Amino acid sequence: MMDKEELVDQIEETEMERAPGKRDGWEKHIYLEDGNTLIVGYEEEESFSEHNPGEEVVTNYYWYWELRDEKNWDVIYDNHDKEFSFCESTVGEFTDQDRVEDIVGDIEEEDVCTWSEQDWIEDISEKIAEEVLEWLKNILK
Repeated sequence: MMDKEELVDQIEETEMERAPGKRDGWEKHIYLEDGNTLIVGYEEEESFSEHNPGEEVVTNYYWYWELRDEKNWDVIYDNHDKEFSFCESTVGEFTDQDRVEDIVGDIEEEDVCTWSEQDWIEDISEKIAEEVLEWLKNILK
């Protein structure tokens, strides 16, 4: 079985791809040696607020991960608890932070998304690896 450090490297280094069938979701597939596939991704949380053109919009995303059987693609374990999330702010068509600041003034992403501390996979990769290794141990029992 893979050790934690090796799994963290795989989680951080595997490229993200657009998730099929998801409006704004990305994921990476990590093929494990035991015939299982780890999927790590993020997707946009459903929003019920109206967006007016030219106004700042904050989009929330949450990280998820799943362990699937490689043969039949059944989900063995998953974590869609929305425990790790992040957000991005945009104004109109401008998503680049500098362009948003040009329009709405000097802002920091942290001021808009005060709870957003998991923007990068590196921020949560160790926690994901720990949970996945527990899942794998349970499969072997």
